[in-house]
Amino acid sequence: MTMLEFTKGHGTGNDFVLFTDPEGETTLSPAQIAWICDRHFGVGADGVIRAVRSRAIPEGEAVLAEEPEAEWFMDYWNADGTPAEMCGNGIRVYAHYLISEGLVAPERRDTLPIGTRAGVKDVLAGVSGYTVDLGRWRLAEERLVLAQGLHVPRPGLGIDLGNPHIVAALADDETLDGLELGRAPALDPEPPNGANVEFVVPEEPLVKNGVARIRMRVHERGSGETLSCGTGVAAAALAFRHWGGAEMPDSWSVEVPGGRLAVRMFPTEEGEHVSLSGPAELVYRGTIELP
Repeated sequence: MTMLEFTKGHGTGNDFVLFTDPEGETTLSPAQIAWICDRHFGVGADGVIRAVRSRAIPEGEAVLAEEPEAEWFMDYWNADGTPAEMCGNGIRVYAHYLISEGLVAPERRDTLPIGTRAGVKDVLAGVSGYTVDLGRWRLAEERLVLAQGLHVPRPGLGIDLGNPHIVAALADDETLDGLELGRAPALDPEPPNGANVEFVVPEEPLVKNGVARIRMRVHERGSGETLSCGTGVAAAALAFRHWGGAEMPDSWSVEVPGGRLAVRMFPTEEGEHVSLSGPAELVYRGTIELP
């Protein structure tokens, strides 16, 4: 009988089961992860995050070569048991978990480097939440998107944030609210490893006090529709800025079903980076017997 001690947390409703395994001694199978995430028979979550030291797993070797201070690795798995490169909400919750558990003890304004399958991400703890530098981004292949509730496919812009996104703009709130995103939208051409798909509409007015505002819903690869997707929020803002051209601001406020997140684009020596800011909460602890 294997018992797992866990903590449940969320960032704007995007929820996760987290557990500590510093030396990488507890390996969950994809079936066990899917069972934990099942909202009827398990704990219920959009994904599972294992807190493991970077030196304890093979994926962490590249992380430590990039940044020796990245002691902890976010071993993130989707609700269907598949591994994921990154999770913008998940990494904020993970940073909060590391600090709350006493696994790290940075000052409130210290930057915490965290290893992921998409490289090292720096997280800054603030008064009202956490900000993560998602790093460089790039445009990717455009694809046609068709979701339940749309009569014709819509053009989708590819955004690569270390994980793949396809962003489609819609005309109004009614169309956005009428989508059925329990099933994965059809993409043409279909990406070899799938993609997260975001649908966005502008708020009225689009820009207020120098900040652009949009609404978004998302189908996350491997998890289904979620209340929020951090990297998806950043991808949606980047896509809308791309469509809007040079007059668009670099500060964005994105409303998702689970709340609101802030996105900012800023220059660095290696190229433009994008950051994501928002809350992170731990809601309960428990112990569960694994099948």
